[in-house]
Amino acid sequence: MVLSKTMSVDNDWSELPPELLDTIVNKLIDLRDYLHFRAVCPSWRSSTPATPKNLPCQLPWLMLPKNQSNRRGFFNFVDNKVHFLNLPEASNSRRRCGSSHGWLIIVDESPSIFVINPLTKVTFNLPPVSQFPNVVNFNFYSVGREFTLRSPHGEVYARNLKEMRDSFIRKAVISSSPSRDPNFITMVILNETGELAYCKNGEHSWKFIDDARFYDEDVIYFEGLFYAVHKSGEIAVCDVSGDTPSVSFIETPKQIGGDMQYLVKTNDEFLLVTRFLELDIDAAYHQLDVVYKTVEFCVFRLVLERPRCEWEEINSLGETMLFLGENSSLALLASDFPGCEGNRIYFTDDYCEANYDGVDGNHDLGYYNLADGSIEALSCCPRNSHSVLRWPPPIWFTPNPC
Repeated sequence: MVLSKTMSVDNDWSELPPELLDTIVNKLIDLRDYLHFRAVCPSWRSSTPATPKNLPCQLPWLMLPKNQSNRRGFFNFVDNKVHFLNLPEASNSRRRCGSSHGWLIIVDESPSIFVINPLTKVTFNLPPVSQFPNVVNFNFYSVGREFTLRSPHGEVYARNLKEMRDSFIRKAVISSSPSRDPNFITMVILNETGELAYCKNGEHSWKFIDDARFYDEDVIYFEGLFYAVHKSGEIAVCDVSGDTPSVSFIETPKQIGGDMQYLVKTNDEFLLVTRFLELDIDAAYHQLDVVYKTVEFCVFRLVLERPRCEWEEINSLGETMLFLGENSSLALLASDFPGCEGNRIYFTDDYCEANYDGVDGNHDLGYYNLADGSIEALSCCPRNSHSVLRWPPPIWFTPNPC
């Protein structure tokens, strides 16, 4: 567009032609810029949809533990600001067990399970905890023994509402944004049995993937398939698109060492991230507690070209940043986000059940620099100070208005 030399500097920006506004808005990549664009004037706002359709994946915020109100804080580590959202759906009687595509997966004591977008408040109900195959009976009036379960070995035992909320599901991921894809699928890892279970949107019960039991370290979704990783590093590839699940395997030499494994998909390869923990003595308030602390990460890339698949250790992530925890494992390029640095692993505490139920923080979170092996805290959560962080530990959340 060529502007006339006689154009007034006081030109009315609200009169820009729609085609130019459309060109500008299609070049925006940051959700905040999009919202600021729509706030300029009524004509700009009316020229763009309230829900952007083409924004790339946003930089995650850290969802902080609940305070006394229904407001939840979301920390942006680039500008060191906390954004507050009113979110009564994430009350203290509920636990979020996953974060995918800008949606939280939440378990209630009631015992409902649902997914919610904190920005739009849109929710989708999932089958309740009582509808898992290993739940024999649920009786709300059997106080303290509301759930009856059967173990893989046939043993029958009882669990109460709080135990099921906090410990039954270890992690949950969804295949896509429910607002964009009404056929989304939810996959969960069960904590006690190592089972994988899934349900399709609209179904009333959960199904086990029998052939993928113990592939319970992490699970991600990529191009129509779920990939679950075993402690040894072997991957189960789960296709649940049909009436019954089918499973194939990517066999690799056994990985030795480490306490936790994460599976991450970058643009061109799969990564296996091994997390190492150590016991530490936490002295505060005139008492000693034994706690776990992250001390190291090792990263491996999956090599498929050789006669046998194997994990090859890498010493640098380059421009890549990894975000690990209860969230769906995520890889982003630092160059896409001003103020960010690559070769870092941002992590949260997703392993320690002792940190549940109101135990005061020293939650294990921060970022690991793969270049020198150093671990740094985030400014909102000093790593060695006794802050007011409470249950549940923070989780990475990717803001997504759709």
